[in-house]
Amino acid sequence: MRYRKRLAMVALLIPLITIDLLAQPAPGVYKASETLDEGQRNHLLLVASNYMVYTVYNSDPSQFVVAKGGYFKMKGDSLIVALEFNSNYEQDGEKVHRSQIDYSDGKLVFNGNDDRTYLPEPSLQQDLDGQWLFATRGPDTGQERRGDDNPRKTLKFLQGGYFQWIAYHTESMRFSGTGGGRYTAEDGVYTESIEFFSRDASRVGAELQFQYEIQGDDWHHRGQNSKGEPMYEIWHRR
Repeated sequence: MRYRKRLAMVALLIPLITIDLLAQPAPGVYKASETLDEGQRNHLLLVASNYMVYTVYNSDPSQFVVAKGGYFKMKGDSLIVALEFNSNYEQDGEKVHRSQIDYSDGKLVFNGNDDRTYLPEPSLQQDLDGQWLFATRGPDTGQERRGDDNPRKTLKFLQGGYFQWIAYHTESMRFSGTGGGRYTAEDGVYTESIEFFSRDASRVGAELQFQYEIQGDDWHHRGQNSKGEPMYEIWHRR
């Protein structure tokens, strides 16, 4: 009798567990767009298992609008994001973002005034996918590294063929800048195609190539920066 009761309880719990799992967005890239009087507004959402970055930018003409991101969790249909950065912090003072979402059939809807639907981008996995924190300038000769304990951070989030870097300070919520777009990483060549850049919209449309090598949990990144200056950076997998 006890065995049957346990089976009955498990049978009742399985649908609840399934519903809870379905409520959380799957890792990937989600996009939505809207037509403006001039050009288009793009809403980009990069999602990992417990971290997400939300960015809004215009194209034709190019203009950065906002970027927010941090660790998230689901509570029912409520999305709760503990923000590590918020480019609008001085205006809205937001450190924790809460919203109601619907997630089904791979589509993500933020319930609110606009009920905007985010569609998943095609999955494209590459060996640099993940979250990387800037550690130090190369070469690696034992110099001091900037780790996750340091409130000053530069994060690179690569997911599904998209990249984004964000420079910020977790204690003061000071936002220093961001940029991103599409990327490829193949045969030691890392290529960025810039689609938004908060510091200099004239850089949008540029394509930059670098040499890369993964050594353990380090990404060695060599080439020229957006100003054409030589660079050698080491990023550590978060």
